[in-house]
Amino acid sequence: MKRFLLAFSLLISSLFFTQTRLNLIPYPQKVEFLSGEFIIPKNFKLDTVLPKEETEYLKKNVNYLEFSTRTKKERPNLIFWQLVGHREKYILIVSSENITITSGSEQGYFLALQTLIQLFEQYKDSGKIPAMKIEDEPKFAWRGMHLDVCRHFFTVEEVKQYIDYLAMYKLNTFHWHLTDDQGWRIEIKKYPKLTEVGAKRKESMIGAYVDNTFDGKPYGPYFYTQEQIKEVVKYAQDRHITVVPEIEMPGHALAALSAYPELACTKGPFEAATKWGVFDDVFCPKDETFNFLENVLDEVMTLFPSQYIHIGGDECPKTRWKECAHCQELIKKNKLKDEHGLQSYFIHRIEKYVNSKGRKIIGWDEILEGGLAPNAAVMSWTGVNGGIEAAKSNHFAVMTPGSYCYFDHYQGDPATEPNAFGGFTPLEKVYSYNPIPSELNAEQAKYILGVQANLWTEYILDFKQVQYMIFPRLFALSEVGWGTSDPKNYKEFEGRVINQFKILDKMNVNSAKSIYNVLGKVIPNNNGVSYELSTSQNPNGIRYTLDETEPNANSQTYQNPIPVSKSMTIKSAYFENGQLKSAISSQQFTTSKTTGKTITLEQQPSENYSFGGAFTLADGIVGNVKQLGKTWLGFQGKDVVATIDFGNKTQFSEVYFNTLENKGSWIHRAKSAQIFVSDDGTNFKMIKEIGKDEIVNAKGKIKLNVGNQNSKYIKIKIENAGIIPAGNPGADSKAWLFVDEIGAN
Repeated sequence: MKRFLLAFSLLISSLFFTQTRLNLIPYPQKVEFLSGEFIIPKNFKLDTVLPKEETEYLKKNVNYLEFSTRTKKERPNLIFWQLVGHREKYILIVSSENITITSGSEQGYFLALQTLIQLFEQYKDSGKIPAMKIEDEPKFAWRGMHLDVCRHFFTVEEVKQYIDYLAMYKLNTFHWHLTDDQGWRIEIKKYPKLTEVGAKRKESMIGAYVDNTFDGKPYGPYFYTQEQIKEVVKYAQDRHITVVPEIEMPGHALAALSAYPELACTKGPFEAATKWGVFDDVFCPKDETFNFLENVLDEVMTLFPSQYIHIGGDECPKTRWKECAHCQELIKKNKLKDEHGLQSYFIHRIEKYVNSKGRKIIGWDEILEGGLAPNAAVMSWTGVNGGIEAAKSNHFAVMTPGSYCYFDHYQGDPATEPNAFGGFTPLEKVYSYNPIPSELNAEQAKYILGVQANLWTEYILDFKQVQYMIFPRLFALSEVGWGTSDPKNYKEFEGRVINQFKILDKMNVNSAKSIYNVLGKVIPNNNGVSYELSTSQNPNGIRYTLDETEPNANSQTYQNPIPVSKSMTIKSAYFENGQLKSAISSQQFTTSKTTGKTITLEQQPSENYSFGGAFTLADGIVGNVKQLGKTWLGFQGKDVVATIDFGNKTQFSEVYFNTLENKGSWIHRAKSAQIFVSDDGTNFKMIKEIGKDEIVNAKGKIKLNVGNQNSKYIKIKIENAGIIPAGNPGADSKAWLFVDEIGAN
């Protein structure tokens, strides 16, 4: 009897698990399972009143079924549609007789179809779908993906594929980045030289930025004709996706200035940028420039019916404006405080024009400089503060912080990934994001329109790599934007991701499989650090080596975190049935007397470059100068002041740390560094000081002889370069200071 009860219990548990785990992304707000099941017929009858475009979409994406339109007398095996409710809300009922969709619009019906298509995919092999009722609607009105086509260009067909991916996972906004320093990609009939001259560059930067190498190959001219733009906009509209165009101003203007140099503060000549980064030559705020931009925007607004027009507004150096007599006179005439006030004047003037056409502007959070234009919305990318500031002043904001939403960052071990911009944004981190900042109250939170991820393409050479960078992170973004993500249940979400890979594989999508790889995490222990390994698969499949050899199926099986008591290299991989199923990950450790010790920072790193926090500086891992992945901390305009507690008085005679230099990305060597010691953590004595020349000569790898020391605490102050001087990219902006391991021996 006990054996029977146990078997019955296991059967019920199995059935419950099967019925409660739907392989849907984004997961619906509410799922209720009903009794019975719907047998999927070979010939599927559709209600005669179903919207045509959406129904054709259904037929195309469930192409293993035959579809026909029912006659009035036919009742079974139908999909019905009832027009009731809110615009994006839908109710999907699967019964033993038919499938009914209730929605407030064709958009709601289209969203329901995405759910239904995924249900067909999950249950097609069994031939029957459990009866259920799904009540669903998104939390956020703006659920977006961005694509930069300026650094590298993508064809109309590729852009359509990109839009298809958004539609499949219920995103509703496509942010099309059409102009930048490296290329102007949209035909403007009034200004043909924008595409004749500005849509090409003489060569392109290749490899990591620090390599400073170029391919020597002309790029372009590449651009979209106005007819192609209309085609893409219509394609998106058919999938209920709004296309928001971005026309960059006042910075990121070199491609435009190469065609029309009279719009600059200096005479030029100019050319479209061949390097990545930020450049001093920007639009000059004179009547001629505003007349040009208004004419451009007129044609843009004719092509794009979106409520918002994105005007950029980011990374605008003030160098040329400071040196420009016209700009200085404009500052005096309008009683502006400084060049930041001039930026605000520029944005206000553009907004007034766009508003006069019945549209609104949205821009990156630098449009907050000098005061936000009256009706502008903010796209918060440098962190969350721009969105917070906007919402608190009753302005709408879209949250897209780089630390969570930049898909040009690495998503796995940088050593096993294609070259990327930097940063480290794995799937789990995207999934953990909450677009509503905790600093906002309920009323202020209403101004958060939603969430968006951005794909900048400096290092993305073709569409296969576009696919690699957005998948599977787009899945996480989808669920965050829908409002059903739950970081506590990340592993359950990961299981649904793996099931979605089957769909992408059938579509020949080159998705990243980084989640199959073995992940390493450094954790402190009593004697230093240990290396904890994990995988989305069965952890018993992890094999590792400590002797520099590649792991194989017979290598040591991972069971517990691996102690790191000396400098060593740990290589790991996941095996299944004796076969290698992942990339081989390799982590080198360089230990010292600070490794694993308690470390505190007086000022915290930038949100975009804060992975691991202060402990990153004492985890035994030295950063790779070509990869700003997860082993560097970045500080913009801030000094690094780090205090390390040895725990006991400790003897040492050498202190080392590393910094980066990459002026094109505003990263500068430190101005100075000082070393202090203390026995009580309060009273510190300086024992060493070096200046910029020594740091530069050491090429950022600083090793200092500090004499024989014996102390409980060590403090290191590394001084930021401050404001970037004229003649450098990003002049007049705050410099970045990147630091990694701080060691003592």
